Amino acid sequence: MEIRILTAEDAEFYRELRIEALMLAPDAFGATLEEALDKPVEITAEQLSSPSATTFGAFVGGRLLGNVTLKRHTAAKLQHRANVVAVYVTPSARGRRIGSRLMDALIEHAKSLEGLEQLYLAVVTDNESAIELYKRSGFEKYGTEYRSMKVESRYIDEDLMVKFL
Repeated sequence: MEIRILTAEDAEFYRELRIEALMLAPDAFGATLEEALDKPVEITAEQLSSPSATTFGAFVGGRLLGNVTLKRHTAAKLQHRANVVAVYVTPSARGRRIGSRLMDALIEHAKSLEGLEQLYLAVVTDNESAIELYKRSGFEKYGTEYRSMKVESRYIDEDLMVKFL
């Protein structure tokens, strides 16, 4: 397995995995499948080149099986913070510590960034496997955002977690 930072050249792979994630786990993400389908691959390539976001991918046999993104705040008073977003591992690859290895790579990278002190994430309150992954990675729950997302007339709550570097 190869864990590495994705580049613009990986945009097609990333877009395909993102569409899969939104199809199979729509409640886990703020974006919708329709939004992802409407986004040209060129926009994805630009996002993968952003200086304020770093996306890690897990590859096996040349196939992207999982990803995680670190988005650092750019405002002067918030540069000590970053968000962990877009965490996903394809179902056929789960149970092989891919999520843990992605989180480890992200955390090591975060520790190397000057002035970065804390990582934040939000996870759907009933996503027990993701919550356990984040706990094993050193994140602690500090609150719940009730009605964080709304799908038609149904609300989704999210646990808020932090890791101090």
